[in-house]
Amino acid sequence: MSPPCHTSALLLVFMALAVAGAEQSEERSCDVIGDESSESQMERALLKKLEPLSHMRFNVTVEKGKTENYVYHFRVCREVNSTLHDFGGLVQIDRQNGKTTVIGRINETQVFNGSDWIMLIYKGGDSYGRHCSGEKRRAVIMISCKRGVTASSFSIISEEREKEQECFYLFEMDSSVACPAENSHLSVGSILLITFVSLIAVYIIGGFLYQRLVVGAKGMEQIPHFAFWQDLGNLVADGCDFVCRSKPRNVPAAYRGVGDDQLGEESEERDDHLLPM
Repeated sequence: MSPPCHTSALLLVFMALAVAGAEQSEERSCDVIGDESSESQMERALLKKLEPLSHMRFNVTVEKGKTENYVYHFRVCREVNSTLHDFGGLVQIDRQNGKTTVIGRINETQVFNGSDWIMLIYKGGDSYGRHCSGEKRRAVIMISCKRGVTASSFSIISEEREKEQECFYLFEMDSSVACPAENSHLSVGSILLITFVSLIAVYIIGGFLYQRLVVGAKGMEQIPHFAFWQDLGNLVADGCDFVCRSKPRNVPAAYRGVGDDQLGEESEERDDHLLPM
């Protein structure tokens, strides 16, 4: 084989190994149960909301005397041990004999929520032995809202295995991802008021700068539309006087003007006789 052909073959081998390694390193995620319906779309939206927890691992140890000593390992929408390719999202390890039992698998996932909680369910776990009619195990994880905490307090609540069917393991944890979006504390009226005040401020400042820098106005003339606001003030004053005055409308004013047109002729009666002769 010529050197160029040998080099090309080595490059192809390296590229194939790199692609295979990338495929193996990519972790599997949750696969919801059901068809691509509207309900499935809702579940996928919730799984997207849980995505910040997917890179975390959670463990809890349970000891009940000398007969039960288990460690539970849990991941959100990821395999606990990706090298096994068993889809195990929540597994139980017996600390006495090292036996591993898959409680629930991420390829059989259900998820739904309430106002401040999200419930994640892994089905398709290893079958029970003598309990629950030998059905497959199921893990139910209740994620409650706790603001300011990414995830904490992972614990097991109970294992329901005394029934004939529908047995499950119940876990709980706290996380801020289950919290609803915080609503704005501003009411509609407050928003409208802020908008109105902002528009007024823009009008006054912009008009002032235009009158001063473009028109070259000085003093009170720098106020935008000064003549209009001056006339408006007079009209408002007249309107208030017309509406709010308490005297009858046919009563003449108690004062007289001081204009030249209102000056009457001098009275014929004079006070000359009161002056000393």
